[in-house]
Amino acid sequence: MIGYVTVGTNDMARAARFYDELLTVLGAKRMMDTDSFKAWTTAPQAAALAIAKPFDGKPATVGNGVMVAIAASSRAQVDEIHARALALGGTDEGKPGDRGGNFYAGYFRDLDGNKLNAYFVGEA
Repeated sequence: MIGYVTVGTNDMARAARFYDELLTVLGAKRMMDTDSFKAWTTAPQAAALAIAKPFDGKPATVGNGVMVAIAASSRAQVDEIHARALALGGTDEGKPGDRGGNFYAGYFRDLDGNKLNAYFVGEA
């Protein structure tokens, strides 16, 4: 149902490097690339994650309660995404672990403070 999710950035080059490296864990590649908008996906019709400079020209800010969830293919991939985000300068918002009901997730913030998680639903 979701086509793409966009998070704001005030430093396009820095954010692009972060997501170029982070999303390689999923095999994602850039599907769009302009000066003010970049998006990554794993397949042409799959959901995408994008970064953008706000259209109104005001600084990008983090939405309180807003979070982007990245589907992983395994618990190990959740661990890898979370670790990669931190290694790239992101901050920990909740180490990977079981959150109940076979929902395994790790939470982090990107370099602009946007909150994301990597999650997997299923047995180990």
